[in-house]
Amino acid sequence: MGQTTIHRKHNFDEGEPLAPWREKIHEVIFEADTPWGKTFDVVLIISIFASVGAVMLDSVESISTKYRWSLWVAEWTFTALFTIEYILRLICVRKPMLYARSFYGIVDLLSILPTYLALFIVDAKYFLVIRILRVLRVFRIFKLASYIDEAGVMMKALKNSHAKISVFLYTVVLLVVIFGSLIYVIEGEENGFTSIPKSVYWAIVTLTTVGYGDISPQSPLGQFLASCIMIMGYGLIAVPTGIYSAEITRQAIKDQKAKEITNNACPSCAYEGHDADAVHCKKCGAEL
Repeated sequence: MGQTTIHRKHNFDEGEPLAPWREKIHEVIFEADTPWGKTFDVVLIISIFASVGAVMLDSVESISTKYRWSLWVAEWTFTALFTIEYILRLICVRKPMLYARSFYGIVDLLSILPTYLALFIVDAKYFLVIRILRVLRVFRIFKLASYIDEAGVMMKALKNSHAKISVFLYTVVLLVVIFGSLIYVIEGEENGFTSIPKSVYWAIVTLTTVGYGDISPQSPLGQFLASCIMIMGYGLIAVPTGIYSAEITRQAIKDQKAKEITNNACPSCAYEGHDADAVHCKKCGAEL
């Protein structure tokens, strides 16, 4: 059911029937409900984790020096396999360009490009870690569609609360500029606050309660200001969390009500707002 929904959303599988051999490839690659399809997806996910692990190990100098050739072979082997898989995905759908522009299509392409770009750009291969995004297919493979719905609720909540969060961030930016300027005037270059931008950096670190400690006020007035900023930081951290949490709750209630109530009008009295499982109209009693 989840797979059907994905295809309907992207429409890259709508159109004329495919040739039998293309249908067979499609069944293996896209249909997780079949034995071959599930085996393919599980092997694919294991390969993704292995390839990302190889990229991470290659960034460790001691391992890279000792196993450079093995890691190079592994990188190109995985890239070749993923390239073939990407081409097969384009072949076995009815609208290849539409699939190529879909979320998964873009991720599939980005997961193989860095290896080829590394031939021209040094260290581009380390962007191969983007392959980890392909593991999102685990939701389809292990029938975790409900988690996708929950992710949709969170994304809607984030979209609906972006205006409030934007105002909050704008306020924070104003505060750190003001505090940074004040600490620059109070402490001066002799205490490490050599410019307003550097002082603003200190204000950001202090307001977010990170506190790297690379620069710190030395005067009593500067330390008092720092204390006020740190205390204020604890209060500010809770603001976006509260906004987002409230929006998630509001969105969840809205979605729940949408599931429980239908807008289908009664054929007798045209009344709307019935429960989704209602058999008779709650106003006139006519059969729905």
